[in-house]
Amino acid sequence: MVTTIQVSEELKRELDKLKLYPRESYEDVIWDLLEGNMELSEEMKKDLEKAYKDIEEGRIYTHEEIKKELGL
Repeated sequence: MVTTIQVSEELKRELDKLKLYPRESYEDVIWDLLEGNMELSEEMKKDLEKAYKDIEEGRIYTHEEIKKELGL
């Protein structure tokens, strides 16, 4: 089902600023905003925990370290 909503001109201008490309729909802009407020999935939480552990245990390298290792 599709519905219409009413927003002020000011809000429309702000939504326009958030568009990634000119023809992006307002629905896509709103979904992008909502994603930032949605709870992370259990899989994402586990992935983040693993990443933090990798950092703590020194299994992460900076771009500079990799460049130096490669002689760039």
